[in-house]
Amino acid sequence: MSAESRFPGRLPAAYTATGSSSFAEFLSQAAPELLPGRRPLPPGDHGEFAPHGTTIVALRFNGGVVMAGDRRATQGNMISSRNIRKVHPADPYSLIGIAGTAGIGLELIKLYQVELEHHEKIDGEPLSLHGKANKLANMIRGNLGIAMQGLAVVPLFAGFDVDADDPDNAGRIFSFDVAGSMNEELQYDAIGSGSIFARSALKKRVRDDLTADDAIRLVIEALYDAADEDSATGGPDLSRQLFPIVMTATADGSRLIGDEDVATVSRAVVESRLTNPGG
Repeated sequence: MSAESRFPGRLPAAYTATGSSSFAEFLSQAAPELLPGRRPLPPGDHGEFAPHGTTIVALRFNGGVVMAGDRRATQGNMISSRNIRKVHPADPYSLIGIAGTAGIGLELIKLYQVELEHHEKIDGEPLSLHGKANKLANMIRGNLGIAMQGLAVVPLFAGFDVDADDPDNAGRIFSFDVAGSMNEELQYDAIGSGSIFARSALKKRVRDDLTADDAIRLVIEALYDAADEDSATGGPDLSRQLFPIVMTATADGSRLIGDEDVATVSRAVVESRLTNPGG
């Protein structure tokens, strides 16, 4: 007979046992059905039944990193949303963007945010930036089963490393594959169906002396080029006033760039492409 049945009203043992600082591990014991990777699915590929998010780009600059994502989600050849948000703060100094199955991706982001906050409260100090990336890799591995059934999520993680010796070079970017393998990128990266076009755009323009404003302009141009070639990536929507989500992480913390500022840069990019379509 379990302690819960012998003493009704008491908290289940999982809530009182001394465990690790991982919220995901606690959840796997207390309510495993709430973890996306533990959700039972019938056999087969289910990717076509769920909206998918697309292109995310990240770029280092002197003093931090910028991440931006388009606003479109698609289901097959249909636009299921023009206003989805794919870039979020992971914690005060780091950012996470998702491409792939939108619902699972947004759920993963919320769980990851709780995971980082839970760790800091239990251990009394935050993880290193590399440790945060490792946590995310472990969570992706937990979703491998449903990823193989077409519900894959691939995140992009970036942040300001508060332990770095040189604050000018403290921006770091980590990429992952669907099986949870992690790689640190040198200066930029992109994920999603438009990533090949976004990377090509960044490759020609990236420099070592980028300012935050330079980097914001370049990531918006990269998304514009991705949208120009990839139907699943949404470009700046001047008629609906919908523009990319852009966030930075610096020594001052993570920050969402205001709609008006992003709109001003996006309009300038569109205007410049009227006379120079190739950028």
